[in-house]
Parts: sequence; structure tokens; C-alpha cells
Amino acid sequence: MSKLAEFKALEAQLAAQLKQLDALKNDGELKREIEFEQKLRALMEDYGVNLRGIIAVLDPQVNRTSTPAPAVRGQRRERQVKVYKNPDTGEVVETKGGNHKVLKAWKEQYGAQTVDGWLQ
Repeated sequence: MSKLAEFKALEAQLAAQLKQLDALKNDGELKREIEFEQKLRALMEDYGVNLRGIIAVLDPQVNRTSTPAPAVRGQRRERQVKVYKNPDTGEVVETKGGNHKVLKAWKEQYGAQTVDGWLQ
């Protein structure tokens, strides 16, 4: 798209948005909402109450449901047994985790990638 065409398209969008803005400025409902917000903020400042305080006064049930409940721990899925077989010695290690003494020794001696390749 040429710069001139892009400029004209943006200019048309701007004109449409300015038209919408003028329509909103003359909307009675918007004026009422703005007036309400200003009065509410003034009252909040006079009484030293924040928005959460107002919500707590108007709907006390909201505070009860919004407080996080203690996390309930579900059942963890059971770890699968992994079987490693050393091709040099024929030794077999069965473990559910990586914290096995022999497995750690193998990983130090042969390297982690090599030992992971022994997984049956």
C-alpha cells in the first residue's frame, strides 16, 4: 500500500472515531455515569474507604468466596518403574526416580546421555 493510500485510510478511520466520540459526549447515559463516578470517588475520599471496602459493605458474600481456600492435594499419579540395563556388565537397575545410587554412579562414569540410552 502506498503512503498516500495509507494516510487516507487512517484519516478516514480518525474521522469515524471522532464522530463516535462526539456522539458519546452528547449521550445522557454517559454523562450520568461520569457524574456518578465523580461523586462516588469524592465520597470514598471523604470517608477514607477504598473500592474493596465498598464492595464488602454492599455484598459481604463476595469476600467469603474470594478468599482462597486451602489447596487440597490430590493424588499424584504413581511413578512408572524404569529399568536400566548396563550393556557392559549386564547389571539391571529398576527405579522409580533418578535418585538411585547405582544409577548415579553409572551417570558419573558413562555420562547421563549414555545411561539414558540404556533405558529398557
